[in-house]
Amino acid sequence: MVISLSIPAELLKEKISVFLKEDIGLGDITTELVVPLETKVRAQIVVKEAAVIAGLQELKTIFDIAGIKAKFLVNEGDEVSPNTVIAIVEGDGRALLSVERTALNIFSRMSGIATETRKLVKKIRDAGLNVRVAATRKTAPGLRYFDKRAVVIGGGDPHRLKLDDQILIKDNHIVIAGSLEEALNRARSMGSFSKKIEVEVKDREQAVLAAKLGAEIIMLDNMSVEEARRVIESLRENGLRSKVLIEISGGINGENILEYAKLGPDIISVGMITHSVKSIDASLDVIEVIKE
Repeated sequence: MVISLSIPAELLKEKISVFLKEDIGLGDITTELVVPLETKVRAQIVVKEAAVIAGLQELKTIFDIAGIKAKFLVNEGDEVSPNTVIAIVEGDGRALLSVERTALNIFSRMSGIATETRKLVKKIRDAGLNVRVAATRKTAPGLRYFDKRAVVIGGGDPHRLKLDDQILIKDNHIVIAGSLEEALNRARSMGSFSKKIEVEVKDREQAVLAAKLGAEIIMLDNMSVEEARRVIESLRENGLRSKVLIEISGGINGENILEYAKLGPDIISVGMITHSVKSIDASLDVIEVIKE
């Protein structure tokens, strides 16, 4: 299943303009002192390590704002080897250097997320398993759209982008409501028919009860592999497995994801692909000063 995630060009431009204002301030004083007015340059963006490319739309938007022409030599989702030139850019030297760091920061972070996501997705696919890898809301404030889009480019599922996307009853909701049954009753009676109801559970009893009460998705939260296996077996023994989607979440990484995937859940959500992202190493290098 191919998932798409994008926002209108003007909204993307607004988001990125905020980042540029934060970084540039009242002006790039170093560049203004060192680079003569109307100096035209040509530069290349180089990815220095193996990576899955993400963030080209964002790069294009940044360069369009700065009046820089960009020619991309790869596509989003491409897997590239170390020292690959992914773009040639050309335009005013002052403008280019002023947006360089913002451009690389967004691109490097998004490509890092896409790369890690692709590794996890490939690991599951190569094992012959049909389990979705999903993101979580553990993203840096202001960067959620970019982080989630990078997950999608890497082959993962974005999960919820915002709290209004889906009803997800967690442990604190249950404590405040007084019981799982009360929390579910309130959500079902007052929530829109258009929103699925997911319940985060801690043990077999909660999982079976949530499924019997009509939850559509059961999240097995912070369970060991053995605990998750027992919960799934209990749902199957009670004739409930086919009535719900099962999501496993909490403490999942590249070392243990296959152990959980072999249990047969529908979704595995992984916070580390966004909250502990390692940006890929990339640089923007001026290769020519253009003399007209």
